[in-house]
Amino acid sequence: MGQVGQTRRAATYDEELGAAVSRAQGGDEAAFAMAYRIVQPALLGYLHGLVGRDAEDVASDAWLEIARDLGRFKGDGAGFRGWTTTIARHRALDHLRRQRVRPRAGGTEQDVLNLPGPHNTHDQALESLSTEQALELVRGLPRDQAEAVLLRVVVGLDAPAAARVLGKRPGAVRTAAHRGLKRLARRLGVGGEADEGVTDGASRTLGKST
Repeated sequence: MGQVGQTRRAATYDEELGAAVSRAQGGDEAAFAMAYRIVQPALLGYLHGLVGRDAEDVASDAWLEIARDLGRFKGDGAGFRGWTTTIARHRALDHLRRQRVRPRAGGTEQDVLNLPGPHNTHDQALESLSTEQALELVRGLPRDQAEAVLLRVVVGLDAPAAARVLGKRPGAVRTAAHRGLKRLARRLGVGGEADEGVTDGASRTLGKST
């Protein structure tokens, strides 16, 4: 199924996630474990796109902070995914500052190769990628485009939630994700110029309509 499929499943069960978080805030350790199982695969995929092989270490640091501050969280399941991603991103950027390296502008090959969605130009481009092409092309995207695609595809956040994580406007995130997918399609020679309907198609491809 892959990490993207798991992310889509997490988005489908946001109501279950929200209920688990609520119980966890009341001290239910089993409920916290359930919330972890729902969120962790996508969170780890996103962190792989930023820090590579150090993703698991950064995720561990993030979950320590999440557990510590859980009582301060207010929101539903979708909000919890956004909140945990924000914490993970801050820990990733701290890690990169310590390492003095720039974030990797890409995800794992599974993040790209398992993309579901309707058959539009962007889907065709992504579905035609080999593992090496996926890694090279996604890493070659400008950072804002790569991270927007990671947040929309891997974590499954909608544009407003992704915008909150990045500290940008939703429209800017939609545009960056759309341009990233369009750039991949163009590099692969798939399809023609985007029309007015491609943005909506890209949003569906990214796992959630806005």
